[in-house]
This record gives sequence, C-alpha cells and structure tokens, in this order.
Amino acid sequence: MASAEIPTVSLNNGTTIPQLGFGVYQVPPDETERAVLTAFEAGYRHIDTAQMYQNEAGVGRALRSSGLAREDVYITTKLNNDSHEPAVARAALEQSLRELDVEQVDLFLIHWPLPTRYGGDYVSTWRTLTELAAEGKAASVGVSNFHPEHLKRIVDETGIVPAINQIEVHPYLTNEEARLASGRLDVAVEAWSPIAQGAVLDDPVLVELAEKYGKTPAQVTLRWHIERGDIIFPKSVTPERVKENADIFDFSLTADEVNRITGLDKGEEGRTGPNPDTFDWIPGA
Repeated sequence: MASAEIPTVSLNNGTTIPQLGFGVYQVPPDETERAVLTAFEAGYRHIDTAQMYQNEAGVGRALRSSGLAREDVYITTKLNNDSHEPAVARAALEQSLRELDVEQVDLFLIHWPLPTRYGGDYVSTWRTLTELAAEGKAASVGVSNFHPEHLKRIVDETGIVPAINQIEVHPYLTNEEARLASGRLDVAVEAWSPIAQGAVLDDPVLVELAEKYGKTPAQVTLRWHIERGDIIFPKSVTPERVKENADIFDFSLTADEVNRITGLDKGEEGRTGPNPDTFDWIPGA
C-alpha cells in the first residue's frame, strides 16, 4: 500500500494530518524501532507516541534508519501526567525532542486533563502548549481525553482552540457528546482504542459486514471510523496485522451500515479506559 492512498484531514490551523496512523502504545521500548519500521514498510507515515509510553527514542531511531525525509513523517507525542506545571511541561517537550531526535513535533497533546490534580488547573498547561507552538517546538497542539466541559474551559479562558482532541472512540463507546463538542469548535477527533482492544470483533453486526465485504471485523470497524471522519492509529506488532489495518481504502460502508455500527454504542459500559473526569494517575506518585 502506498502512503499516498491514505487520506489527510485538514486541521483548524491550516496543517494536515494523515487520517490513518500507527500507534505505539504498550510497544516495549526495545521493540519500538522494529515495529515502526514495519509500519513504514506498510505505507504508514503517521506515528502516535507519548512520553508516558517511554518509547519515543525507538520512534526516533526508526525515523533515522528508515531513510524517510522528516517532512514525510507525522509525529505526535503527548505530555506526561507528571509534567503539567508550565516550566516542567517545557522541559518535558525538550526531552521529547531529544528522544525523537527532531527539532519539532507535528503534534503535541496534553495527555489527560487531570481535573482533580494540580488544583484543577489544566488551563495554564494548555496555555504553555500554545506558547511552545508559537515558538516552533510543535507544528500543532491539542488535547487528549478532554470532555466537553474541559474543552469549553480552555477555549473560554485562553481564546485558543486545540487542533485535535484525542479521545476513546469505538462502536461500543461512540463518545458522541465529546465528538460533537469538538466538532462545534472545528477540533478534529482522533479515536484511540478504535477496536475497543478487540472487544467489538465478535459483534454480530461487524461479523456480518465483514463477510459481506470480504474483510475482517477489525477492518470494517476501522472503515467505520474513516467514514465518520475520525483520525485513527491502530496498534499491532504483528506485520500481517499492521498491513491488514491499512487495507481499508478499497471499500466503503453505506450510510445505513455506518448507522448500524454507531447504534452498537453501550455508553459508559463500553469504555475500555479510565474516565477523564476521575482519572488522576501520575507516574511514580
């Protein structure tokens, strides 16, 4: 698959991002370079990492050894939960740039709002990210796991709208409220855990559609995201699965089929990760 086949999404600051990327969540640091190189070979040009994953250096090594031009690879990283204070956030991004061996990341996100930490102040953290973007350290900045009230607060208090909100989205947690709130602000939605860590793959609706199109339930689910405009970055370290996850641009779902999959939503019962309103984990705390 050629990377040119992957569509791009236009962001509200005039930049673009590949709609399909490769996630390295839970990829061990010593396996990251190989996994990313496998993704590059399959045509991916968008890598999603985070300070919390402790594998940014592996992404950097893969970029160097791949022979790809820096401008041809979109790199996202995210601020660790222990680094929300402005001066610490600045130092954390500088460390990420060193680990990745780049002068600028394409996208830098606040990983979690942590409303019960730091005196409930994630606004100053957001303001710091916008300053880092203005200084050229990140081409775009955004947030992750922000509920509508979190988004509203940072925009109301800073006047600056994030480029992206990366949230948990899959057929069992369509997260419509957060998606719609993002859309009203022209904030692009990235969907993490796009196949619910595999929980949706036995669903009869997805199995039926997979049989109809000669695809796997995972491919149908990923295509559902594409049809709805979500940016996705499925993770796998299996070369065959990496290629399979990218083979989703030769078929389309009908509007009715998209709606059927959306109708599988289970609300909070379908959530695979923590709720951003209560999640307060800080490494080492």
